[in-house]
Order: sequence, then structure tokens, then C-alpha cells
Amino acid sequence: MTSTEILTGERADLLETLRQHRWFLTFTAQGLTDEQAASSPTVSALSIGGLIKHVTSVEENWVRFIEYGTEAIASDPESTDHEDHAANFRMEPGETLASLLERYNEVAAYTDKLVETVDLDLSHPLPSAPWFPEGKTWSARRVLVHIVAETSQHAGHADIIRETIDGQKTMG
Repeated sequence: MTSTEILTGERADLLETLRQHRWFLTFTAQGLTDEQAASSPTVSALSIGGLIKHVTSVEENWVRFIEYGTEAIASDPESTDHEDHAANFRMEPGETLASLLERYNEVAAYTDKLVETVDLDLSHPLPSAPWFPEGKTWSARRVLVHIVAETSQHAGHADIIRETIDGQKTMG
């Protein structure tokens, strides 16, 4: 697509919805210090910076699945490395909110370009894992809807955390 072409239909709807929920997520980080972004002020261990980091990773992994198939996200279902999983949800020493947002924007731009051109019916079997139904296949379309859902869910988490920090709300 050239920059002068306008997306319509399903692709436009997917992009508009994804961008809206990305905005909700990143809005929760506006004006926060790195310390605030890394804080977990609720009984949950979640932080705004950690959620942005996690959503970035999830979006990037699912885009690799669209492009390269099952092996791109295949995980070891016997893996017991819960620390790696937990680290994906928190800001580590040396990480800054600015760097996490920059990385998120890079991944988002890549995904947006993919949405413009990918065959939405392109499908791959999901990897074998306890959290996926056995023998299930997802299309690029289904993966993109999943990315929207993941982003939306975590934007809601981030909104609760931000309200706990200083009372700011994304909506309302």
C-alpha cells in the first residue's frame, strides 16, 4: 500500500480498534515517572510499565506467528521457568517507561503495516500447549482479534493501576 491509499472495510476496522485500545493503554502512562510506572499499588503484582512491556511482547510474538507459523511461538509445555514469565510483566532495573513505550510503538507500527497487506485468511495450527485447544488453527484475522482483546484487557488493568496511583482515569 502506498501512503495515499486509504484502508476500508475489515482492515480499517481492525486497525482502528487496535489503535484505540493501544491509545487507552499508553494514556495510562502519561506523566508517570519511571518509579510510578514500575510500581504495583494494588494487591496485584501488575504495573503500568510491566503491562506495556507484556503487551508489546504478546503483540510481537503473535505477529511472528502470522508471518512464520507455529514454530515462531512454540513453547515448551514442560517449562517451569515461571520467573521469565513474571519478568515479562514488570519493569526490570535499567528499563525506563520511555524505552518501553518506544519499543511498543515500533512493534505497533510493524503490526499496522502487516494488517495493511497480510492475507487475513492465512492460517497456522496453534502450538501444542495446555492453554490451546488440541488441533486448533488460527487465521491472521483471528490472531489480530486476539491482539485487540489482549491489549484491551490490559488497558483496563492499567487504568485501575493508574487510578490507584493518582486518581487519573482513561475514561469517565
